[in-house]
Amino acid sequence: MPDSSAHRPLPGHIAAQLRSAGGSEDTGGQAWEGRNLGEGTSHTHLFPDDDGAAAPGITSALAAWRERRASETDVVAALPGIRVFVPIVAEVTQSEITEQGLVADKEADMALVSLKTADGRKALPVFTAVDELSAWNSEARPVAVDIRKAALSAVQDGSDLLVVDPASDPAFVVRRPAMWCVAKGTEWTPSYADLSVDDAVLHAALGLDHVVSARTEPGPGIHGQRSDGTVLNGGATGPELVIVLQLTPGLTQEIVQATIGQYQQKLVTEPIMAENVDSLGLRLTA
Repeated sequence: MPDSSAHRPLPGHIAAQLRSAGGSEDTGGQAWEGRNLGEGTSHTHLFPDDDGAAAPGITSALAAWRERRASETDVVAALPGIRVFVPIVAEVTQSEITEQGLVADKEADMALVSLKTADGRKALPVFTAVDELSAWNSEARPVAVDIRKAALSAVQDGSDLLVVDPASDPAFVVRRPAMWCVAKGTEWTPSYADLSVDDAVLHAALGLDHVVSARTEPGPGIHGQRSDGTVLNGGATGPELVIVLQLTPGLTQEIVQATIGQYQQKLVTEPIMAENVDSLGLRLTA
């Protein structure tokens, strides 16, 4: 089964959240694109009493995760309600050639930064503290925003992931279903622990010849890793979920391929798979 991390249409309730909450706008209702973040515009503009430090709850959750004392579910649960910083950088929109033959910038807009993951997906970097952003890019300007607004902006911008504190060891990745839950303000359950996903995987197998059973397990790419090689509990890009499909022994290759195709066709009709699963793979057993 191919990786399912390709961009999907937004569920209706996510689209409604975008319409009601502004999506690509900050907490003050200003659009990210084309913003003039000139003198006097800083993270204190929207949060006047903010000292730029990380909220204690998310600091504790990230530290526990990096020390293998907490799971990715614990970190995501600590995100709602916190202030984060998104990085804005200058983007040249008009240049000219001087009489000396040099290129001089005449105009520049401030643009929201995005990242590309190894598998080509778009991600929005967010930072829990000003110092974290400065360590990542000293030239970027921090703009403070509620985490829910950041998640909504990422959805509107077509990002599949949030990357929390990219300069840390390691960064924490919020995958698409968790990002949507942050945007909605609802609790997130990983797909590999979601009983409704288990039901959908099994339901798609019912009535298919040659399929003995279907179950799920965590994907091989969900676990973050520190620079010293220590493997953590979640927090990486994926693949998030593996479907283990047991087939009748002794099938020909043609029957195996036909059975997989039939199963895929039924699985994509299960709405919960599109909404609650970020990326998945398939493993066959006999």
